[in-house]
Amino acid sequence: MQEIEAKFYVSDLKLMRSRLRKAKAKLVQRRTYEANIRFDTPDASLHREGRVLRIRQDDKARMTYKGPGKKQSGVLSRIEIEFVVENFESAKLFLESLGYKKLVSYDKYRTTFKLGKTHVMLDELPYGAFVEIEGPDRKLIRTVADELGLNWKAAVESSYHALFDRVCRKKKLKIKDLSFKNFRKIKVSPKDLSVTPAD
Repeated sequence: MQEIEAKFYVSDLKLMRSRLRKAKAKLVQRRTYEANIRFDTPDASLHREGRVLRIRQDDKARMTYKGPGKKQSGVLSRIEIEFVVENFESAKLFLESLGYKKLVSYDKYRTTFKLGKTHVMLDELPYGAFVEIEGPDRKLIRTVADELGLNWKAAVESSYHALFDRVCRKKKLKIKDLSFKNFRKIKVSPKDLSVTPAD
């Protein structure tokens, strides 16, 4: 139940796919659309404390809780509890009935590979592309990042939600959800996100 990961902003996902093939990574899940909703208490205490309560719909409906993260040299470590639920809408109604409110919803496409003891995710969000590496420890994650030619110093320690907030502030956007539809006509640069391409 421990999530240990590093995240990198990249400018070329095709290049990353090519490097993964060269490293003989195994495709675990083809490119899949995800609908995510993050929930919070009415006083936003979860967000304030760095905790996450989320439901996600991809090939299945899943409920996730993440504890406060501990950041160390580009790696985020936190408790993660995730399980499959029967129905996305029922899970949403369940949380709302308990008094939780939608904090933000966000769209994502994810492709997942297995490389040794790590999972490498290629994420496409409305404001850019990212690589996430999850593994049992920092050392192994760093080894895989080096193998894929990723600049370790460019690791992104902010969550996708925090990056969304950053873009909205910088570009003075008044949108509440991180959807492909909302960003259809909005160009977002690495500077807008305050990140450096790692590829």
